[in-house]
Formats: sequence, structure tokens, C-alpha cells
Amino acid sequence: MPAERPEPHPELRQYEIRVDGRMYRTMTAAFPELDSFAMVEQTVLFGQVIDEAQLYGLLTRCQSLGLHVVEMRRLPE
Repeated sequence: MPAERPEPHPELRQYEIRVDGRMYRTMTAAFPELDSFAMVEQTVLFGQVIDEAQLYGLLTRCQSLGLHVVEMRRLPE
């Protein structure tokens, strides 16, 4: 069963993390708090981030899975 996403909160920030290569369901399942879509040579993970600790946790998870982060950015509100 998919994890429930928290309700939108005005203090949360939207982030986008782009990684090299196509991540399939088994890999995107490691990021239940984020949505994703695959492009030709990249996968984009995006969603709300509560604070810097969560953001660094996401980047650490990418690193531990051997993913190469191409870009990480905060999306406009």
C-alpha cells in the first residue's frame, strides 16, 4: 500500500531533484514522499520538503542508492 502524503502545508517548500538515468518503480519506491517522472536520460523527483534535515536526508538516500544527482532546486511558490 502506498504511503500517504501529508496534506499541503503553507510553510513547506517544493523541491525538484534530477538524477541521471531512468528510475523505475522499484527505485522510486525508495522515495515514497516524492512524486516522479522519467525523461529520456533523467528522472525527476519532486514534492514538498518540510525542512533542511529532510532535504539532506533525501540527498543522502540518493547517494546511498548510487544515484548521480544532476540538479536539486527549490521550485517557485
